[in-house]
Amino acid sequence: MKTYRKKRMVMFILVLILLAGCGKSPDELSAKSNTESSNNNSPNTDLADLEKEKIENSSEGEKTTDNNNANQPDDTSNNVSAKEEDPSDGSLKEEYLKKLNIAKKKTEDLEAADSSTYALKKVENDRWEIWDQLLNEIYGALKVQLSQEEIEQLREEQRNWIKSRDERALEASQKYKGGTQEQLEYVAVLANLTEERCYELVEKYMK
Repeated sequence: MKTYRKKRMVMFILVLILLAGCGKSPDELSAKSNTESSNNNSPNTDLADLEKEKIENSSEGEKTTDNNNANQPDDTSNNVSAKEEDPSDGSLKEEYLKKLNIAKKKTEDLEAADSSTYALKKVENDRWEIWDQLLNEIYGALKVQLSQEEIEQLREEQRNWIKSRDERALEASQKYKGGTQEQLEYVAVLANLTEERCYELVEKYMK
């Protein structure tokens, strides 16, 4: 019996020595074992979390890219638009041709209030004023666009044209000399010739 007790005492002392050598109590060893077990399971959890985060970031990146692409201007459409709006691409001539066509439509729509000579004369006066105003505008635009030599040539040509226009209008009105139609015919010819001159200047000189 004594021998058995001695053996138990010796074994107990050895266990204490071993525990003292490790510096850990049985409770601490148990906690360490649980911690290691938890840590051994954590890599899979961490990888899953990282993978999830990666997918979410990738999704956000795609959304950002899509939004950026949506906000990016269309270079092709901008180039086309810029080309269409470029005033140097023959647009001045086109602009004035449109103005001439609008003026023509406007003058054709003018109607006399009645059949009296006075009412008819007013319509022709209105026509002439519209075309004469547009002629002056075209002449001013050409003076800016043309070279000095071309301007001098145009100025001389315009003087001769005005003289010829007045003579032709007077000649046409002489058919009704002394009558109520004389002045009406004179103004009507002025309007017609001025309209022709507007188209001629735009087609011949404007760029």
